[in-house]
Amino acid sequence: MTPSPPTTRPSTTPLPTTLGALRASGYRSRTVKDEMRANLIRHLRNGTRLFPGIRGYGDTVVPRIVNAILARHDFILLGLRGQAKSRILRQLTALLDERIPAIAGSEVNDDPLAPISRHGRNLVNQHGDDTPVAWVAPEERYVEKLATPDVTIADIIGDLDPIRAARSGRTLADELSIHFGLLPRANRGIFAMNELPDLAPRIQVGLFNILEEGDVQIKGYPVRLRLDLVMAFTANPEDYTARGKIVTPLKDRIAAEVRTHYPHSLETGMEITGQEAWVDRDGLPVLIPRFVREVIERVVFRARLSRQVDKRSGVSQRMPIALLETVASNAEQRALRLGEESVVPRIGDIYASLSAITGKMELEYEGELQGAERIARNLILESAAISYNPEDVAGAASMDPSSTADPSSTADFSSIVEYFDNGGVMQVSEEASASACVEGFGQIPGLLEMAEALGHAPEGSCDGVRAGACELILEGLVGDRKISRARGGVYRRVAPP
Repeated sequence: MTPSPPTTRPSTTPLPTTLGALRASGYRSRTVKDEMRANLIRHLRNGTRLFPGIRGYGDTVVPRIVNAILARHDFILLGLRGQAKSRILRQLTALLDERIPAIAGSEVNDDPLAPISRHGRNLVNQHGDDTPVAWVAPEERYVEKLATPDVTIADIIGDLDPIRAARSGRTLADELSIHFGLLPRANRGIFAMNELPDLAPRIQVGLFNILEEGDVQIKGYPVRLRLDLVMAFTANPEDYTARGKIVTPLKDRIAAEVRTHYPHSLETGMEITGQEAWVDRDGLPVLIPRFVREVIERVVFRARLSRQVDKRSGVSQRMPIALLETVASNAEQRALRLGEESVVPRIGDIYASLSAITGKMELEYEGELQGAERIARNLILESAAISYNPEDVAGAASMDPSSTADPSSTADFSSIVEYFDNGGVMQVSEEASASACVEGFGQIPGLLEMAEALGHAPEGSCDGVRAGACELILEGLVGDRKISRARGGVYRRVAPP
């Protein structure tokens, strides 16, 4: 086959439906790797955004994937859980042609100009130019498989099917008795395998020829199918490097290794969480203040740095997504019970959503001794202590190196701390309405004004935002050990040692 661009035609021109019409149209075949390379080059020249919806990879992961495709390489995405590896693979179909011709009824997307299966060759021999042609869309050319220990070579490559042979009156020696696996069915397309290390070593051996020679052999049958494929894999680096579950010859045949990663900045993490989380409910309007989103995202960043959390397992980006959705649900439940007009989450709603944190962390031995719930509460407190005072450079820089606060500016919380030092107590109930909370916070000198001055509750903010901002400040002061908090949301002075 001579690689060349497909013949373009106006959308109103009928597509050829027979082999003769296809030849007359001037269509010429090209490999799927050439096809993806050509389409990628066109996207790069046009400035088209690659992998839309994937954030934080523009300067790291995406250029490496582009290099692999331009080099016509098969590749593996190597990264911890929740790093969008599967989503990237599924978006590779955007680099395929709008449609390609195949022999109608072919299980392996036989190219009408160069069929590889006996079925396809028989049709061309019998019908010649009248061989029926179907057009295959990109989504039909993508095959994905999750590698599990019970996957067999028949699942991936194929096997002889005695039932098919009996029903058609053929012997097992007939090539038409073969049942094709996922790889042949992905011919002229993309085959993606998730969690490659979980595939049994003997099955991995079955992939050798495909990656090196481009063909497969099915059991002892004397047939070699030369497949046209782009193969892409995903793996967890812990499995890939430490456990050695990818056999060395297969590792050597995968031409490109692309490392994925978690968001490098808080802003990128918040963008991803905001994009993926379902917070636009079909009931009351939902308003999630920025400081709530920030505390939620910081919980994850702190967890990834914590000595109590297993870094080899990672903390998935699914954690802040699930946490934000649960926080919104807890606030929605309160708003519905109290008859409020809008849903506005507060810091207390994050504490009420510990289940979205504890189930997504693998703990080290030290963490197991403390318990997941206690660690989750500490993470929330640490995050609030960073977020409540954006002007506190010393505190922010010590806990968050990316802080950009002005070192010459500090906020004065002395009147608030003095209120508690003089015996003042404030209880913030999770079930209290926003207006009741604002009324109570008004008794603490300077608290509402400080919430506005720090930008958490700008002038004109609703009671829900003002209440949440005040609670954030109190929680931050607890984190700075200027006041204390007991269970039940009771804030008071720091107890003497």
